[in-house]
Amino acid sequence: MDLTRRHALAGAAALTAAPLLPVESAQASAPAANKQNASFYRYKVGDIEVTVVSDGSTTLALGDSFVLNAKKDEVNAALEKAFLPRDKVTINFGPLVINTGGKLVVVDTGNGPAAFAASKGGSGQFASNMAAAGIDPKNVDIVVISHFHGDHVNGLLTADGQPAFPNAEVLVPSVEWKYWMDDGEMSRASGDRMQGLFKNNRRVFETGLKKKVTPYEWGKEVAPGMLAVETIGHTPGHTSYVLSSGADKVFIQSDVTNNPDLFARNPGWHLMFDQDPAQAETTRRKIYDMIVADRMRVQGFHYPFPGLAHIEKDGTGYRWIPAPWNPVI
Repeated sequence: MDLTRRHALAGAAALTAAPLLPVESAQASAPAANKQNASFYRYKVGDIEVTVVSDGSTTLALGDSFVLNAKKDEVNAALEKAFLPRDKVTINFGPLVINTGGKLVVVDTGNGPAAFAASKGGSGQFASNMAAAGIDPKNVDIVVISHFHGDHVNGLLTADGQPAFPNAEVLVPSVEWKYWMDDGEMSRASGDRMQGLFKNNRRVFETGLKKKVTPYEWGKEVAPGMLAVETIGHTPGHTSYVLSSGADKVFIQSDVTNNPDLFARNPGWHLMFDQDPAQAETTRRKIYDMIVADRMRVQGFHYPFPGLAHIEKDGTGYRWIPAPWNPVI
């Protein structure tokens, strides 16, 4: 069609002469949700299916002692470099449900129902997200605990103090069990935090589970294809795992690092939650050098969800590269 200047002017005149129609303002048809979707993510390690089930996250004000051997300005600079806000740190929590084909295995259990209530759903989401993923806690065969901090053990109990996984065998590191159940160690604990940890562990394991646990040793399988690895420092019996199926492997690091933008990039930084910070640093460097050399994927409990990543050496530290999201399993 040949659109001439005369045609355009005629059209404009017609529009000017036409009566104005009433205009209705657009209205939102529904209120904003103000809520995230359920968070779980599945991937394969050989023939083994791993489901990362988010327990949510918590955001802390950045205190002067969050990193024991670095100034607050240095920590803020690292946060800014990672495009994260200054003066606060977000810590994610990522328990796992592993289907080996013969066993359904939970690895760590999150902050528990009390945290869910206290944080208004910010953390303590493991149970609800597990239900959303179609996983019934009654079908869990084994619960493997890496260490005895509340964000890993509190989900062993329901809100009314009953076992959350009633048909599961609960496996705990033998060194960790011996330490936290020792009355002498409890009497020597200094500071409110350590005393609180001892009391909480007695609540979970003595009152709630009636000490019905099975201690395990490092260097042995705790579940089919899942080898327990000594990674001490964060706690006396802190444990990680190599999950293997065929030629495929992933390193389940538990708390070898906390927030990776801080403690993978700066492996010499000492976290306030590490019971033996110097040993934790030695372990961190050893484990990350091994992961780099073996080109093994890492699953980080405190990595941003879903926590699956690759690691490469970067100067004196390490860079974490999130594994691509895969829409198929």
